[in-house]
Amino acid sequence: MDPVTNPYAPGAGSPPPELAGRDPLRDRLRISVQRLRRGRSAKSLMMIGLRGVGKTVLLERMRQDAEAEGIHTLRLEAPEHRSLPALLAPQLRLALLRLSRTEQAQVLARRGLSALAGFARALKVKYRDIEVGFDAEPQPGLADNGDLELDLAMLLEEVGRAAREAGTALVMFVDELQYVAEEQLAALISALHRCSQLALPISLVGAGLPQLRGRAGKAKSYAERLFDYPEIGPLDDESATRALVNPAREESVEFEPEAITAILTASRGYPYFLQEWASHTWDIAAQSPITRADVALATLEVTAALDANFFMVRFDRITPAGRCYLRAMAELGPGPHRSGEIAAVLHKRVQALAPIRAALIEDGMLWSPGHGQTAFTVPLFDDFMRRTMSGDECWQAT
Repeated sequence: MDPVTNPYAPGAGSPPPELAGRDPLRDRLRISVQRLRRGRSAKSLMMIGLRGVGKTVLLERMRQDAEAEGIHTLRLEAPEHRSLPALLAPQLRLALLRLSRTEQAQVLARRGLSALAGFARALKVKYRDIEVGFDAEPQPGLADNGDLELDLAMLLEEVGRAAREAGTALVMFVDELQYVAEEQLAALISALHRCSQLALPISLVGAGLPQLRGRAGKAKSYAERLFDYPEIGPLDDESATRALVNPAREESVEFEPEAITAILTASRGYPYFLQEWASHTWDIAAQSPITRADVALATLEVTAALDANFFMVRFDRITPAGRCYLRAMAELGPGPHRSGEIAAVLHKRVQALAPIRAALIEDGMLWSPGHGQTAFTVPLFDDFMRRTMSGDECWQAT
């Protein structure tokens, strides 16, 4: 096949040619933001799922949907070593400047900019990474107490009032939300709670790994009532088939049924992996229809590409002790696994391994589906660990 016309998009966060299987969530958000705009209650969303399920792509498509409805949005990705105030401040500034162009909201938007100036100046001592231009002078007592939870609530109140006056809403789209520090996550949840109490049109759509739900509940006990937590998982066979077949048909290319089954089985329905298999198979196939033999040949290239570009990036960050813990999990299969089972493979006590497990969860490599259970956050990582690392060095070290 001509690689120039290859329709698939396997890059991280790259929008696929067909976003299949996610329409119910998109409709859910559309209803939510329109309720907010009308002054009605609507829960914020925290979408949770493993790596490779397409959370980032879905988050951006939902943001575009909201913008098309006339909703003001901001888009953030929470890195591991940057504060939430530093991420929010410049984005809120842009949102307030946009709102200030609406005649009926000018006064409240300018007040919001004053609140932002006070917020940034008061918190810059604690969060030194805050960098934002000032478009108005701060007003004493307006979001300038130096207390993140109090000040962020006051700031979002002002933004919400301006958005309401402009006849719109503001929705914050935040990716990798599990990396936000607990104190800062608590402040964000508290601020959203206050806006909800005042019926202000401010909402959050977050995305993160499965541990996000527990982190939110730990940060604020009422988070479970403030948010819905839709789980983003692999595509069902029908949706995965559409994502695979329809882009090819746009280029007058077909797949044999056995080739479709082979790709769905190999990718396990995970959107990122499906795009990788489809893209490599397209490049290998000589003609239409694409066959199961083409998929078999492509699988060798896909495995090498995933090992080098997807799995190894994560593997390189892990300590030797962490790698042995993951290799022991891989020895047991895809999981989830009991902590005692993992400890038995390594011939160690569960308590001795607890700090390693906690560090891997904090780093986003593992999560706990239930008490004493451990699972990979990266699908197919058990296969990768068995290909990459012999367990002998771990077993012999114990």
